[in-house]
Amino acid sequence: MDIEVIIKSKVKEAISALYQSEIDESQVQIQQTRKEFDGDKTVVVFPFLRLSKKSPEITAQEIGDYMKENLKEISDYNIVKGFLNLSISTAYWVGLLNEMSKEAQYGFKPVTDESEVVMIEYSSPNTNKPLHLGHIRNNLLGFSISEIMAANGNKVVKTNIVNDRGIHICKSMYAWMAEGNGETPESSGKKGDHLVGEYYVKFDKMYKQQIAKLVAQGISEDDAKEKAPCMVETRDLLRKWENKDEETIALWKKMNGWVYTGFDETYKRLGVDFDKIYYESDTYLTGKDEVLRGLEEGLFIKEEDQSVWANLEAEGLDKKILLRSDGTSVYMTQDIGTAKMRFKDYPIDHMIYVVGNEQIYHFQVLSILLDKLGYKWGKDLYHFSYGMVELPHGKMKSREGTVVDADDLMDEMINVARKVSEELGKLEGYSDQEKENIYRIVALGALKYFMLKVDPKKGMMFNPEESIDFNGNTGPFIQYTYARIQSVLRKAQEAGVEIPSVAPSVAPNAKEVELIKTLSRYSVVVADAGKNHSPALIANYVYELVKTFNQFYHDYSINKEENKEVQAFRLVLAEQVGKVIKSGFSLLGIEVPERM
Repeated sequence: MDIEVIIKSKVKEAISALYQSEIDESQVQIQQTRKEFDGDKTVVVFPFLRLSKKSPEITAQEIGDYMKENLKEISDYNIVKGFLNLSISTAYWVGLLNEMSKEAQYGFKPVTDESEVVMIEYSSPNTNKPLHLGHIRNNLLGFSISEIMAANGNKVVKTNIVNDRGIHICKSMYAWMAEGNGETPESSGKKGDHLVGEYYVKFDKMYKQQIAKLVAQGISEDDAKEKAPCMVETRDLLRKWENKDEETIALWKKMNGWVYTGFDETYKRLGVDFDKIYYESDTYLTGKDEVLRGLEEGLFIKEEDQSVWANLEAEGLDKKILLRSDGTSVYMTQDIGTAKMRFKDYPIDHMIYVVGNEQIYHFQVLSILLDKLGYKWGKDLYHFSYGMVELPHGKMKSREGTVVDADDLMDEMINVARKVSEELGKLEGYSDQEKENIYRIVALGALKYFMLKVDPKKGMMFNPEESIDFNGNTGPFIQYTYARIQSVLRKAQEAGVEIPSVAPSVAPNAKEVELIKTLSRYSVVVADAGKNHSPALIANYVYELVKTFNQFYHDYSINKEENKEVQAFRLVLAEQVGKVIKSGFSLLGIEVPERM
């Protein structure tokens, strides 16, 4: 049983015995004892003074004496003003280690029939370009939050909305029609998403050249942007698409098919997946129908030009357009349609959108509109907003071709991992296949950990070389510690030492106790990470655990320990540390190598 639950129960008992008063356990405040004082758990005594009618020090002493006499888990206590610092017995920590080691998934809550359904949307790519660095942070955050919410006993549905329609898609289509000469991924040897992205960049170059030519002829820049032939024809292409022109639809399906194949390869390589994918081309008409329903019910208003708006001034916001005067939809319309389809497909209790912080206002509005339209989770939808990620050489722009592709970045990370590993000589004696697999695991571990360890609300600078460091707060440092633990366990077994399922009842030293205490906090950290939707809490906890283990391992031997019971205890302890590292990293979507 959790030590805080035990302490609360015994404090309630002490108050009853000492002061003939009854309290609720919720009134017992327990804190971690501050590092400058002796003890493990601190009971705040001030709320009980009205019952004891004595000073804080005397009240704390009386409760402390009762606890020490009546609770075997308490070995000692000290008092600092109105704070009772309790020291937990070493026997309790040994017992707790054994309880943890018995659990198949320590720190996780099981999914039951009563578990809430949590849908998490992430990725949301456009089909006119490959996934890029910004998408990497989005996908890693979304996947990790999904794993954390599942670990907290929720039924999780991972979902994606693909923005597969609109003027930006038509730009790539037009450029391919104008300059493609029938090029395909097969004929060019390029990934489909990269190929389509190249034509999006070509369109931008073509467009700028035509604008410059028109301006040179004396036309204003604004008029030139409207009259540039490629833009005029692209708008015509969009109209054909909306009118379901067969030839246009066929080209759109073909080029989007290339992109989806490319996306699937990148998602697989990145280690993320989805339970359900929605497409804007399917949802925007549903959204339009919902808006028209809202108009009929008096929720929205129609202006003279036939455009439809939501007046949110009563909610402290402004007016928001939902349908343009020509009847075409906007992003908000699509999101309403997607929400309706999702609500029909799943009994959603909570909806989490993983989208950059530039969309905060959009989701404030969406939440209000969904609530008005009758979707019970609309009011409580959660926008997990995060800051942008940049590389040391500056900002990226898709249309100018300066975006760092996700595939290219992963390739670069693997090259850096290869270079660093070769310089350190860590993989001598490994086959080429084994080396390449470890380079991949280390590279992606470095990338993911670097992205996830920081507060997601902050913008960040990603430096590939800095992330792949076998020292400090990095993925490879933690992976290396895990591999070291597995090596210790293997060597023990090779020497004929059996790792027991239950740790012997030895008296652990201070560093071993500190390691068990750190392990015991994992379940609390998992719960807090779920409550706060924060992969960073998991990442930084695992780093703290690894530091604590390495401090212990620096001072004490495991396999060279002569006392067999102490050796067996340390093997159980090391094994549990390895399990928690692996478990914590699984919540971040990071693999750990068994050898390194």
